[in-house]
Amino acid sequence: MQDDLTLDAPLPDPVQEATRLLKFRPADIVEILNDRDVDDAAAPLRHMPVDTLIEIFDQPELFFAEELILKLPEDLAASILSRMSFDRATDIFHEMPEADATRMLRRLDPEARSAIEQLLAYPPNTAGALMTTEFVSVPSDWTAAQTLDYIRKVERTRETIYAIYVCDPHKRTLLRAVSLRRLITADPSANILTVARDATPITAPPTMDREDVARLITKHDLLAIPVVNRAYQVLGIVTVDDIIDAIIAEGTEDVQKFGGVTAFETPYMQVGFGEMLYKRAGWLGILFLGEMLTASAMQHFADELAKAVVLTLFIPLIMSSGGNSGSQATSLLIRALALGDVKLRDWWRIALRELPTGLTLGAFLGVIGVARITIWQVFGLYDYGEHWILIAVTVGAALIGIVGFGSLIGSMLPFILKGIGFDPASASAPFVATFVDVTGLVIYFSVALFFLRGTLL
Repeated sequence: MQDDLTLDAPLPDPVQEATRLLKFRPADIVEILNDRDVDDAAAPLRHMPVDTLIEIFDQPELFFAEELILKLPEDLAASILSRMSFDRATDIFHEMPEADATRMLRRLDPEARSAIEQLLAYPPNTAGALMTTEFVSVPSDWTAAQTLDYIRKVERTRETIYAIYVCDPHKRTLLRAVSLRRLITADPSANILTVARDATPITAPPTMDREDVARLITKHDLLAIPVVNRAYQVLGIVTVDDIIDAIIAEGTEDVQKFGGVTAFETPYMQVGFGEMLYKRAGWLGILFLGEMLTASAMQHFADELAKAVVLTLFIPLIMSSGGNSGSQATSLLIRALALGDVKLRDWWRIALRELPTGLTLGAFLGVIGVARITIWQVFGLYDYGEHWILIAVTVGAALIGIVGFGSLIGSMLPFILKGIGFDPASASAPFVATFVDVTGLVIYFSVALFFLRGTLL
């Protein structure tokens, strides 16, 4: 973006600033506004045409849209909310304080108020919450020519015209879906049902999770998917651009959870200091308490450590290897579950796959560990004592056990969380690493007792 889109100097007169901003596209205006505080961003908006404001507030990337809309005169705000896409307006209402939302809803046009209240009734992150009620549907007794004439009349008020839904004229049940391509190439006098493919449309219930909706759209290569009720009547449609926004939001949330952070609902630069502490301190505290178990494990083996101090040299190596293997497995399985590549019932197949994989990877690292000890001993870089071979064997065997265990636990934890109703992404890498650290120490010293009893121990 050009340098003059963001200014560090004091803002000019709001009217002049509105005139300047109107030279840019709505997406560029949004980016400019996002760099300002709410009051500075709202000032020029009061002097822009309503049609431009509708385009601006229709952009999901606009930060604090609910605060900006409340900074505008109520008549202007109501006009914007009534005329913008209903699904985006619903998102804004979700973020408003309840009292403000109730007041603004009363000021909307009856049609807009009814549509938005319907969307607000559905739980967040479901097909019902994502859908728009602005779609093209026609009765099954129309011709292709009638359908095209209707599209010409309503296209400005519809989210998309690339999919036309054919419904029973009496029951209003969904019968077929027709693509715009097939419609414009059809015989104008042909019945609309003969233009459609002879296949039942792919649909989603309003309670379907947005990730499942995304999978359906991806699987069947759709531009939009109709949301239907139990009577198979179309309530609305979820378009592919809405799904892209939802996938980005879901991916961001999962990445934050996987890093051991409670998911943020606002962009990083907009998160306040207090919220930053609140979102991060909880997990850090839990992980710290978990790491205390590591100290307890080392206290339990204090006598062994006193007899063979050399074993402490390899504790960081052992612990990090187990945590890394567990984090790898967790990352793979969380993503596989999210994409639907594996199901909850596949847990035993994953266990049978990850255990030998982990043991083999542990053996690979074990060979490197043994080679390292041997090279250091043979070339005089460090003296591990007369029992250095047993120490090398201990490290190698411990790595096999710890990496194998880490892979197994890391792969099973997402299944356990999903099975008890939690988001698998909560199986964060730090959580897995902390858990494997504690068990890894127990495995390490147990192996050491087995190989070094009667020598160093």
